[in-house]
Amino acid sequence: MAHEQQNHHPTVIHKLSSSAFPSAHYVSLLASNSNTNTNSNSNAAKMPSSVQGKSPLWDGSLWLWYIMSGVVSRTAAAPLGRVKLLIQCQGEMIKSGRLSEPYKGIQDCFKRVIRDEGFFSLWRGNVPTIISYVPSKILPIVFSSYFKWLFNYKKDRDGYWKWFFSNVASGAASGASSSFFIYPLDYARTRLANDIIIATANKGSQRQFNGLIDVYWKTLITDGTAGLYRGFAVCCVRVMVHTGLSFGLYESLKPVDLPKKYENLDDFSFRNKPSMFALAFLTANMASAVSYPFGTVSRRMMMTSGEAYKYKSAIDAFSQILMNEGFKSFYKGFGASYLHVIVTAAALANSKRLLHAFGKSSDGNSEVSIAFRRKNAGSAGDSNPF
Repeated sequence: MAHEQQNHHPTVIHKLSSSAFPSAHYVSLLASNSNTNTNSNSNAAKMPSSVQGKSPLWDGSLWLWYIMSGVVSRTAAAPLGRVKLLIQCQGEMIKSGRLSEPYKGIQDCFKRVIRDEGFFSLWRGNVPTIISYVPSKILPIVFSSYFKWLFNYKKDRDGYWKWFFSNVASGAASGASSSFFIYPLDYARTRLANDIIIATANKGSQRQFNGLIDVYWKTLITDGTAGLYRGFAVCCVRVMVHTGLSFGLYESLKPVDLPKKYENLDDFSFRNKPSMFALAFLTANMASAVSYPFGTVSRRMMMTSGEAYKYKSAIDAFSQILMNEGFKSFYKGFGASYLHVIVTAAALANSKRLLHAFGKSSDGNSEVSIAFRRKNAGSAGDSNPF
């Protein structure tokens, strides 16, 4: 009996070494985001026939509106995003001589950018943000599902703490894995957002970069591929801390908060409960506060690509910033970052209302809205490294 149970529940080593990984079946389960409980099957039976058996990941109309909602939300919040990056990285710009005096706050930064560069310059760096929207949402889900499959710890079988830490580990590993593909876009966004106009004696006012392609071209010439990934290690630490806390703690503490009568409901049903919203909000903000200094160090290391001076390592960057500027420098731009999240969430919520309206149904059972709910069931907030 023990031998049969061991074969039924292979270890992590067995899964990694196995050449018979059920990729097709795994992808189909991930795409449909299916649940095995009875209530999920009954919910599926209530769906329109055109939606049943149809994976939302391959629904063209769903993806069209999902991408549009992301573009609208990120574009609406882009000015705050740029201000956050300017305040966060101003130390490196002062060192390089591109910024004459530090920003005094969010209002002062807005005022100076509009005065010196014009109103529409607040959206500088938004192109890589938009490009990264879809992969920043899909990759964490894919990797998280894979790592959950890899660890395969169950609360009733392996105990609460093994199950708890497996959730944290899978969320952290999925965030770090996703960052490898998204980081070059994050680098380009950081450099473009911090590329302010400076006055020169010979050429007048000019910028350092002419656009997204120019960022990559100049970085590859001076620093090679390493320049695009400068600060990547500490970024992985930040993503692991943020994703591990927000995703892992949410998923693990959710059953503790959930009343008995909701235990058999699908995840989407209780995600709208006030207590679950409060839990998600609390864990996301805790994760952001704890991980923010790692993001500051990562972005300030990005700013040294192509420059004469570079930090020797993330530890060297931590120590120099702490010694020369004080601990509060690690949290510069945090207020703007918080506002940026609020504006993004509000814009995204209103964009999803358009998605619902597109389904031409007021009861939430339109094909698009149902597919959208099926796709988002089980996700625990925004794990985007941006």
